[in-house]
Formats: sequence, structure tokens, C-alpha cells
Amino acid sequence: MEKEKISSAPKRAVCTCITIFLLLVGITLLVLWLVYRPHKPRFVVVGAAIYGLNTTTPPLMSATMQFTVLIRNPNRRVSVYYDRFSAFVSYRNQAITPQVLLPPLHQEKHSTVSVSPVIGGTAVPVSVEVSNGLMVDEAYGVVGLKLIFEGRVRWKAGAIKTAHYGLYVKCDLLMGFKKGFMGQAPLLGAQPCDVDV
Repeated sequence: MEKEKISSAPKRAVCTCITIFLLLVGITLLVLWLVYRPHKPRFVVVGAAIYGLNTTTPPLMSATMQFTVLIRNPNRRVSVYYDRFSAFVSYRNQAITPQVLLPPLHQEKHSTVSVSPVIGGTAVPVSVEVSNGLMVDEAYGVVGLKLIFEGRVRWKAGAIKTAHYGLYVKCDLLMGFKKGFMGQAPLLGAQPCDVDV
């Protein structure tokens, strides 16, 4: 009996040490996560220009547009890498421009960058509903579009980089222009974009 008590005492001590060690590691990881946890970037469209919009040759239409977008990294300790970054414009949930590949982007901690991609230029097939809807909206003078960004994002804190995560950004825009309009188009209220990571 006494031998069994003596041999179980070291086992208990080892189990206690392992439990304490695992608790300390868990608390350390929790503190690091709370300090360095990455927040999603923020996108806001601040300018738009139209260089061409042709809806008169259904089922194809062509559009060339440029958008100025501010991207803010709200993280004070983490930088952001954007890979396989692309953009396109949609109307009534249908793409009206081809997807344009943007250069990879590295954004420093707690910073804001401006990107101004020119999107479109090539004709894409659209439904009759989309073509007719755009013509009606142009005649009215207010067109609702969506600017969509897709890509892969990863964060870097010190020497540690995270895995890649999918990025989907949807910017709802109301633009004021009529048929034949070219140039800087007024944005009727710029709202922050919806960002999903």
C-alpha cells in the first residue's frame, strides 16, 4: 500500500505540472490574440468617373469606369497583404464589366491607401432586363451600381504571417448621370462598403 502511494505521488506532480503549463500557454495565447487580433480592412468609395457606357447592342454591353477607393487598415500592430486582388462592376447582381486583376498590395499598420482602378473596356454579355434597366435608370438620371472586390488577404504581426483568407467587398453606389454622360460622376451618398473575410 505504501509503495503504491509513493509511486502515485510523482505521477500526480507530473500531471499537475503539465496542467499548469498548458493553462499558462493558453492564457499567453489568449493575451497575444487579444493584443494582435486582426480587424477587417475598411473600404470607402470617394470618387467615380465614367468613360463609356454602351447599352445599345444587346446582348452585349460595354462600360469603362474608374473608381477612387480609400482602404483603411484599422490595426495598430498588424499589417495587411492583399493577394489575387480583383474588381468588377455589377448591376442588378449581374456583372457589366469583366473582372480586372489589380496589383498585389501591402498595407502598413494603421494606414490608409487610395486605389483608382479603371474597370471595363471589353464588352460582356448581359440579360435584356439588365440592358433595359440601365437605359431606364440613365433616362431618370440615377443609376445604382455595385463595385465588387475579391481576393485573398493575410495579416502580418512582427515575423508572424497568417494563412490566406478569402476577401469579398461589396460597395453599393448611387451615381448621378444620364445617357451619353462622360467624366466625373457625382456619388449620391458614399457609404462604407461591406467587407467579408
